[in-house]
Amino acid sequence: MGVETNRELLTVSHLSVTLGGREILRDISFSVCEGHWLMVVGPNGAGKTTLVNALTQGIPYSGMAAFEGRDLKKMKPLEIASKIAVLRQRQQAGYAFTVEEIVRLGRYRQRSGLFRSAAGKEGDDRAVEKALQETGLLPLRGQSILKLSGGELQRTFLAQTFCQDPALLILDEPTNHLDLLYQKQIFALLADWLKVPGRAVCSIVHDLSLAKAYGSKALLIDQGRQAAFGPAGEVLTEKELNPVYGMEVGQWMRHMLKMWI
Repeated sequence: MGVETNRELLTVSHLSVTLGGREILRDISFSVCEGHWLMVVGPNGAGKTTLVNALTQGIPYSGMAAFEGRDLKKMKPLEIASKIAVLRQRQQAGYAFTVEEIVRLGRYRQRSGLFRSAAGKEGDDRAVEKALQETGLLPLRGQSILKLSGGELQRTFLAQTFCQDPALLILDEPTNHLDLLYQKQIFALLADWLKVPGRAVCSIVHDLSLAKAYGSKALLIDQGRQAAFGPAGEVLTEKELNPVYGMEVGQWMRHMLKMWI
């Protein structure tokens, strides 16, 4: 984990979402502080992705979501992009861009004008090079993304978010469709990224083992409502999880672990 502090980057208060007359989320409140990795967990249909869509201003919501005390609804898209980056669980790769071209797009999101100064371009080049190196993509920089494996493609878009140089990364199931090796790589990369002061991660995960292994805080959502929020060690417990998942979670996890012993 990063160096944890009490400085709040993201503050969410009484957030609710109603779509098509149906209440999807109700009264969600939590915070993400510097150095923290917040795991958002809950069964399918709980409203986790809806929460990400609200935080990224993709859908209307009531309540408050603020970054460093500033209401996200009042911030311009470029301002938000300079502070928050989002990695979805599946990325579209319909054009034969190279890996480097995709990564470089992370810099364009921070531009306020059409043209870039020489100094700005040098800064972009350094950021691209650093992101490619951090994600192990230097050998693939000239490769078409249409020829990448699923893990390589997800690492490419993760490098794009790194290149954006945000303070907060929001991840929607970043490894859900990846093999075990790529899951390990992505989470290790995120853990290293978080070590730099001033950063935080908020990710939706289905795998409770990953949430427990990497999370410092956890938000448990059940049928659109907040079931628990706090330190991961206190939220990711049988007491909190069993009623939400409708099963003996710890007992099942221990049973599965025995298969490898």
